Amino acid sequence: MGFLIDTSIWIAVERGQVAPADVQAITGTEPLFLSPVNVAEMQAGAELIEDFQYRARCLAALRRLKRKPQLRITAETGEVFGHLAAELKKAGRAEDFRVQDVWLAAQAIQRGFKLLTANEKDFRDIPRAGVDRDAPGAYIVESVG
Repeated sequence: MGFLIDTSIWIAVERGQVAPADVQAITGTEPLFLSPVNVAEMQAGAELIEDFQYRARCLAALRRLKRKPQLRITAETGEVFGHLAAELKKAGRAEDFRVQDVWLAAQAIQRGFKLLTANEKDFRDIPRAGVDRDAPGAYIVESVG
């Protein structure tokens, strides 16, 4: 078992809005992983910041974050993603879902990991995912099928 951490959590930790101890209280001794999706979202966000000093701080945070163990996106991940995307389209959600969130969910489902997020709305409609409401202040999305 392990945890894939949503970008929203990594950013909240960097901003001091969530303490690392709060994340550890939820994840316990389970290993934590970074996704290339986290890197992409944070890189894009940093590059859009006009304030040079703030952008530099964000890029420094990204460099620190990249020291975490990283999951690879594989052909199997692509298959899980394709299944989830097709199910969302069949459910009439093709225009509504965020591609990055489906990639994160696909990685978590593929590996049987839990996905820790502060944004339940981004994941609640993803097929084969359920929300564990026992985690105060955050949501844990995990494979249920």
